[in-house]
Amino acid sequence: MQTIAENGDASSGKQNEEKTYKKTASSAIKGAIQLGIGYTVGNLTSKPDRDVLMQDFYVVESVFLPSEGSNLTPAHHYPDFRFKTYAPLAFRYFRELFGIKPDDYLYSICSEPLIELSNPGASGSLFFVTSDDEFIIKTVQHKEAEFLQKLLPGYYMNLNQNPRTLLPKFYGLYCVQSGGINIRIVVMNNVLPRALKMHYNYDLKGSTYKRRASRKEREKSNPTFKDLDFLQDLHEGLYFDSETYSALMKTLQRDCRVSEMF
Repeated sequence: MQTIAENGDASSGKQNEEKTYKKTASSAIKGAIQLGIGYTVGNLTSKPDRDVLMQDFYVVESVFLPSEGSNLTPAHHYPDFRFKTYAPLAFRYFRELFGIKPDDYLYSICSEPLIELSNPGASGSLFFVTSDDEFIIKTVQHKEAEFLQKLLPGYYMNLNQNPRTLLPKFYGLYCVQSGGINIRIVVMNNVLPRALKMHYNYDLKGSTYKRRASRKEREKSNPTFKDLDFLQDLHEGLYFDSETYSALMKTLQRDCRVSEMF
């Protein structure tokens, strides 16, 4: 396997080495995610449902999970860590809006070990998928997490006004703190189940600068192509019937207006 260096970039390692991120073993990250989400979502059930207020977007809740356990948390075999939950009530509202029940959310994330995915991108992020293929969990950098927090009020407004939004469905933003290191993660919907056969895979950024798949990437059995490859392979674009096209363009325009706010 490869080893992920402290800055998140991939570096070569021995085949039998476990992946690490910011010098933390991926097994410890996965375990902390499951323990932390299990605690914080379970704790939310005691809080009554109510309308989301502006201040809810800026709340950060924190719990310490020592390896020996405590009155509130179970014992575990990972290093001691602190688990932070950002805007818990707001994200509970988002999950409810997307039809995700707390028990289903917990079962998907916590009942079976998370599955680590390979990352063809240059970000160096770790990606995990739940065993039932429902959710993707991705490590994010500090600036990305800050941007998502800043986006939340506009995201809330967009979901209420534009339920057909094509923006990613965000279900939770968390941070694992251990040994002076912060590992921030976001939980999203998984739109590409592993059982779904993919004929072509394009990672589109809306830019043409250095946006062509490398020779090494092209040699893979299931390569991820980029913007210039898309323009070359599908130079006539994609065709939709008029009704689908109109609905798609309307949704994209609304989503772009939200993005332009930031």
